[in-house]
Amino acid sequence: MPQLDDFTGRWRIARRIEDAWMDTTGLFEGVARFTPDAEGLLYSEVGELRLPQEPPMAARRKLLWRQDGAGIAVLFEDGRPFHRIDPAARVVQDWHDCDPDAYDVTYNFTRWPHWRMIWKVCGPRKDYVSISDFRPA
Repeated sequence: MPQLDDFTGRWRIARRIEDAWMDTTGLFEGVARFTPDAEGLLYSEVGELRLPQEPPMAARRKLLWRQDGAGIAVLFEDGRPFHRIDPAARVVQDWHDCDPDAYDVTYNFTRWPHWRMIWKVCGPRKDYVSISDFRPA
């Protein structure tokens, strides 16, 4: 399965955000770039987010991907831990607790180099599933 360096480069993203709390579906289309830095890879995502009854808006985020033993540690841009990926598995599950919200993630690498990331987020004012499909750009 993919190792950290296998992610280097540009990826097309198509994301669907199903919000049960708001009973809406949002769509994101964009590009992710995995760029080598001194400690691993910088993940930089840019694109357009479309939410119902809202004008399209620019959306972006950055994360740090780092080698962590046989796995990959995913960190927030400021270096705080986020979650971990075991690329030896074809389907990976992990979580991030951000009290009062809980974030469960599943990565699916069974169709590599096409892959999927699914976030299930629950909290007092959050109840959504975000499904992101990645393919080489």
